[in-house]
Amino acid sequence: MREKSNSLFYNIDWITVAIYFILILIGWMNIYSAVYDEASSTIFNLSRLESKQFIFILIAIVLAFSIIIIDASFFTATAYILFAGIILLNIVVCFLGTDIRGSHSWFKFGSFSFQPAEFAKWATALAIAKYLSGVAKKEWRTKLLVTIGFIFIPIAVIVVLQNETGCALVFAAFIIVMYREGLVQGIFLFFGLLVVLSIIIGLKYPGFIIGVAVVLLLIAAFRLMLVRRTVKQFLLTAIIVSLFSGLYLVAPKVMEKLPEHQTGRIKSWLGLPVSRAMQDRFGYNTKQSMIAIGSGGWAGKGYLQGTQTKYRFVPEQETDFIFCTVGEEWGFVGTAFIILLYLILISRLIIMSERQRSDFTRIYGYGVAAIFFIHLVVNIGMTIGLLPVIGIPLPFFSYGGSSLISFTILLFIFVKLDSQRLLILR
Repeated sequence: MREKSNSLFYNIDWITVAIYFILILIGWMNIYSAVYDEASSTIFNLSRLESKQFIFILIAIVLAFSIIIIDASFFTATAYILFAGIILLNIVVCFLGTDIRGSHSWFKFGSFSFQPAEFAKWATALAIAKYLSGVAKKEWRTKLLVTIGFIFIPIAVIVVLQNETGCALVFAAFIIVMYREGLVQGIFLFFGLLVVLSIIIGLKYPGFIIGVAVVLLLIAAFRLMLVRRTVKQFLLTAIIVSLFSGLYLVAPKVMEKLPEHQTGRIKSWLGLPVSRAMQDRFGYNTKQSMIAIGSGGWAGKGYLQGTQTKYRFVPEQETDFIFCTVGEEWGFVGTAFIILLYLILISRLIIMSERQRSDFTRIYGYGVAAIFFIHLVVNIGMTIGLLPVIGIPLPFFSYGGSSLISFTILLFIFVKLDSQRLLILR
């Protein structure tokens, strides 16, 4: 039994590994369908996207196996070094990178490209796990939050400078990690979500924010007079009211400062008045994606039978909008199955995180789950019009070597750490 427990693959969580392989297989099938060409007789043609993705899958599998055979202590020992290396790569790409689809975040090598910003996700997760697992729980909470901010905010800013705002927004996933570790209270999360929601509604209905502020102020005054609340609580409410009033003034100004493509996407999403040219330019993707998904009906049109897909009505249908291919060809049944797979994967990652003896592994595991969750919600949300087009891939599904390899590294580092949980005391 001891020999088995020391075996390289004995304690591997095979449920997670199985879901990974199912996702990359179905993902490749949908990429093949999205770029399908009847004139092409082979998948072994490097000028074709499905052929490149097949190579990326092989590389990802080799990397996954390599991670499994490395001792888990390697990742705890080199977390900061790996993080520093990825930061350096992202700084270099700002100066020496190539523009692809408006994003200055790529190194180009012939017909292949490499995006360091994708690798910043797992590197940041490692660095945060390393820091939080090495500090005393009684440390001053504000000090911990400031230090964590110094870890992930600079890399997020660097990614924004590459015009990869969508990728930078994924770093918000680490707020979930901080909440799990007790560094962010639920009331602050709720208030943060309320502020974001108020800004969104306020952009569409400008009087909404002022209305909320007035209602809050009236409630506070009523409670002060009739329930005998303290003046301190009234002042706190007044501060909140002032914040909402400030949002009313600031939000439109911020919108004016955003790049044109971001402003166009947000206005199209909110249904705000825009020119016909801007609507066609920034609302077209979402509109065609929704048509494709809706046309799939209950069971879809069948594999390789999607008309929206075949005639390429949806731009980026093999990358950010790959989910519309699933919806058109596999219908509601297929999309529900894919979403269920992701939810099982995320749930499994949380279960694995909670069984850890090591603080480092638990914190990293929650980071992995949070990153997958953000990607899932945002990617599917934008393809069905619930969220503005941000431009982040669907893990293991969207075409792209950088994203596939990065997500594979992200996942299998945790799989490896989990496999040695019984050997770790802390």
